[in-house]
Amino acid sequence: MSFYPSSIPPHSLSAIPSDSVGATRATLKLMVKFSRQYKTDVGVLTVAQNLVRNVREKDYGGEVRELYDFVKRSIRYLRDVNGVETVSTPPRVLQQGQGDCDDKSTLLATLLESIGHPARFVALGFKGGEFSHVIVETRLGSTWVPLDATVSYAFVGWYPPEVTRRMEAHI
Repeated sequence: MSFYPSSIPPHSLSAIPSDSVGATRATLKLMVKFSRQYKTDVGVLTVAQNLVRNVREKDYGGEVRELYDFVKRSIRYLRDVNGVETVSTPPRVLQQGQGDCDDKSTLLATLLESIGHPARFVALGFKGGEFSHVIVETRLGSTWVPLDATVSYAFVGWYPPEVTRRMEAHI
């Protein structure tokens, strides 16, 4: 089912080698680029506005929760092409209804930004290993709240365990 009202934009996938800290930086840079580019896209903005339509006015936590729950439950987790790091644009993820952690994070951050919520990406490494996961953080009040739309946890600011490395990229 497509949530995006028009055709898939061109250049919706970018292949990045997944072998180093430099590759993680390149992936985050592309995610930031896509979020900046598509946060003003009328289709993405319309999706975000429709999702928060029934949230009480100025209930910013409620808005974040609605967007997070939508991405978590409506976008199916699907791994990348074998051996190739790919990043899809938010419209493509909306239209296809699936993507991996960077695709879901890019969509979530873009939806948040489109209705005024600051967002950043956080690449994570576990148990001393390479970076292997990415989440979104958004600011509620003075606190940055983690949002991992690939897990089944309710919205409570859950943070993955055993993180030993972080790399942030602000939109």
